[in-house]
Amino acid sequence: MIRTPMSFASLLAIALAAAVPGADAAKPADAATVPAPDATLQAAIDGSWRDPANTARDQYRHPGQTLAFFGIKPDMTVVEISPGGGWYAEILAPYLKEHGKYAAAIVDPAAYEAGRQRDYYQKGKDGLAKKFADAPAQFDQATVVAYDPKAPSFGAPGSADMVVTFRNVHNWRGAGQAEGMFKGFYDVLKPGGVLGLAEHRAKGDVPADDKSGYVGQDQVIAMAEAAGFKLDATSEVNANPRDTKDHPNGVWTLPPSNNHPEAERAKYQAIGESDRMTLRFVKPRGE
Repeated sequence: MIRTPMSFASLLAIALAAAVPGADAAKPADAATVPAPDATLQAAIDGSWRDPANTARDQYRHPGQTLAFFGIKPDMTVVEISPGGGWYAEILAPYLKEHGKYAAAIVDPAAYEAGRQRDYYQKGKDGLAKKFADAPAQFDQATVVAYDPKAPSFGAPGSADMVVTFRNVHNWRGAGQAEGMFKGFYDVLKPGGVLGLAEHRAKGDVPADDKSGYVGQDQVIAMAEAAGFKLDATSEVNANPRDTKDHPNGVWTLPPSNNHPEAERAKYQAIGESDRMTLRFVKPRGE
């Protein structure tokens, strides 16, 4: 048998997996493969409509490789949970526009009494609506689903091919909402559907009231499995071994929040954005 030398990509993937605590805590993806986006997805990533501040973060968020790892296809129905300002929406909505469907699932402001929380969610809803309205060529087919975090529903049961969410689990866990959220993901997916998730990765398990913004990878896997999902694969595409995870203001010390003294800017810019787990779960068929 002839043994071929390992590619640089293979060596890089293995090195990153070894360097990041907790990276081997779950079933690994094919370590020899760094996923690449298809041409249509790459065109969406390269789109001139994307905010320059967003494209500057591609080096940390690796949208093409992340979405390719999840297994996204242009004819899928995809629900993005808590899209924030629309960073991924700028890619997903145009990518799915012709043959698939994109839905942004946001917290319904009406789920809260008048006050700061309601105002916060209303501001987010209005901001996303404006983004969609200002660029109909990219977003006129995008839809918005407003959900109540106390009893989340993200669409008709079994209607989605994929659910994706990015750096949100720590918020749901801290608010005691994680169990209901994962159940909602499970319910909206078709049998065989995929949950793709990225999250700031702690060194190990952390308590529910932890304020660092990081969560243990095993903990996230356990939440998903408790809802009925099966872990399909993990990826180190968003790993960052420079992140020591012991910053004075948690993950928000790092870019893009940069919650640190200006004198320490160079230090945290050199680290970059947080170390992140990237996980793919599947809803078993026949359920």
